[in-house]
Amino acid sequence: MGGRKGAGVLELAVLGLLHESPMHGYELRKRLNALLGMFRAFSYGSLYPCLKQLLAKGLIVEDRPEEPNVALALQSRRSKIVYKLTADGKERLQQLLTEAGPAAWEDEGFGVHFAFFSHTRADVRLRILEGRRSRLEERLESVRAALARTRERVDSYTLELQNHGLESVEREVRWLNELIGRERAEQERERAGQERAGRERAGHTGRTGRSEHAGPEQEEAGAGTTGTADMTAEQTRDTPRDDGR
Repeated sequence: MGGRKGAGVLELAVLGLLHESPMHGYELRKRLNALLGMFRAFSYGSLYPCLKQLLAKGLIVEDRPEEPNVALALQSRRSKIVYKLTADGKERLQQLLTEAGPAAWEDEGFGVHFAFFSHTRADVRLRILEGRRSRLEERLESVRAALARTRERVDSYTLELQNHGLESVEREVRWLNELIGRERAEQERERAGQERAGRERAGHTGRTGRSEHAGPEQEEAGAGTTGTADMTAEQTRDTPRDDGR
């Protein structure tokens, strides 16, 4: 993988981790090693140049505690610096999390993007998962073709190693199929819920409109009923009673 792609992955990893909490360099190195070590041999020498670039761009800032002992300060200056994300850094992180192109489908890029899926939009997550699956399906075809060509010419150990690689890719494709199925089902539930809520709001608005429209007519009908009752009472008072005399 080219250095530019690797730098982009490292930038995403650093910004994503600092979004969770500020960290000093040593802690950041440990977290990056745990995150990136699954996908490549993480080089500590690449971290501080990356931090320097992020500082120059204003994406992160350094928090340097005051140390009265100058000798100790010089000795442990770097280990005491705490790195924090800026507003521009948060904006840059969101921009990186929306990228769902081929770079996010590769082994290294996919792993880091997947680690921050909880901060990623649902539609972007689905595009990355589908892209990763398509990339692995291409790899499966290549591995199967290579196995068919070399099966009769390699020893049993090489054949076992190739079969192991094939099974690993097939396992990941099955895993991706499950994730894609869950993502689609979740998005479908959310869409159905939004449509149901929209219908309920529309129905409530319609009922409210009818009620407001019918209000004056009901008041007029009520007034007519009251007037009729008053007239009847008045006529009753004016009519002589027949007491049998």
